[in-house]
Amino acid sequence: MAESLPTVAGIELLLTSMPFSAARRVIGEESIDEYNASSHTFTRMESLLVKLTDSDGAVGWGEAFGHRTNPATWAALEGIVAPFHLGRPADPATVRRDAEYAFHAFGRTGPVHFALSAVDIALWDLAAQRAGMPLRHLLNPQSRDTIDCYASLVHYGDDPVEVAHHISRAQKAGYTSFKLHESSPESVAAARAQAGPEAGLMTDVNCRWDESEASAALEAFAPADLLWLEEPVFPPDDTAALARLNARHGRISAGENASGVQGMVEQMRAGAVDYAQPSVGKIGGISAMREVFAAGEETGVAVVPHCFYYGPALNASAELIATLGEEVRLEVPFLQWPQRLHSLHGAGPRITLGDAPGLGFVPDERVLSEHLVRRAVVQPS
Repeated sequence: MAESLPTVAGIELLLTSMPFSAARRVIGEESIDEYNASSHTFTRMESLLVKLTDSDGAVGWGEAFGHRTNPATWAALEGIVAPFHLGRPADPATVRRDAEYAFHAFGRTGPVHFALSAVDIALWDLAAQRAGMPLRHLLNPQSRDTIDCYASLVHYGDDPVEVAHHISRAQKAGYTSFKLHESSPESVAAARAQAGPEAGLMTDVNCRWDESEASAALEAFAPADLLWLEEPVFPPDDTAALARLNARHGRISAGENASGVQGMVEQMRAGAVDYAQPSVGKIGGISAMREVFAAGEETGVAVVPHCFYYGPALNASAELIATLGEEVRLEVPFLQWPQRLHSLHGAGPRITLGDAPGLGFVPDERVLSEHLVRRAVVQPS
């Protein structure tokens, strides 16, 4: 019963900003904008962490999607979402509907929903700790303890030579599956030539085209035999256009920018995607991801979680992927990190997950302190 559960006693917000290198040799004209995290304009990555303490003194960690929208997500957490949860049961199943209903008028995606996602992740961390098992085993007793990763490369200005060079770098690091952020047939062809015919190869074009342009691109990409083309159209929730493209060409993936669980599930049921790619820090946390997994079983659509995180959402994504089939890999940003915030940060191409209860997220306090740019403790009013 809810009465026997510990309650949320305190919530701390922590924003880190950590430098990285993408090892670019040249910077050409980009086909993406400065708000895209794979752009050369990003040389640091932020992580908006939520540290939730329950009335028994246990600590759960979560992370909200952010990048350059972190100021808005921070405001949502500090101003309404964290205060809402104080004093309520520290249990995701108990509080989720009330929390989502309280804030539904503010949108089913965006900063408020990102904030809800972070708290939900932290609550599941606590739930698994209370159960005395890793999150993956709480969700599915048959979960794997080892998962493979694919290298998610940044954007290299659609330069075929540079793209092939970085595929080679990722191969030398041990990866056998690769995701690009390129949109030209020449750069995709160069990637395939370097990767070889058996490698998994995908590209994310960040909603670059209209339907006719996307259809032409899929035809041009056909010789490269992509596993998927990610988010080919703008707006990203044009389900009808995605469904027509998927019926014509297959290989469509989307979901990072879905409007909550319902938006993702509607795309799956409409045949708009072969691969559903919800993001745990955006769609509503672990609770929402479980609903998408159930829809995948119902519809036969493969679910491959999107992950461009280095904080607790990375752990959450890894734990979730361990509950799925062996063919599902964890997305790992292919970046060079001078320091690591925790044990999974910068790991790959194969990860053995720990047996600690919960998410297993334990930050290096020295690294956390060095790269902490903002902190707030949300107090009961």
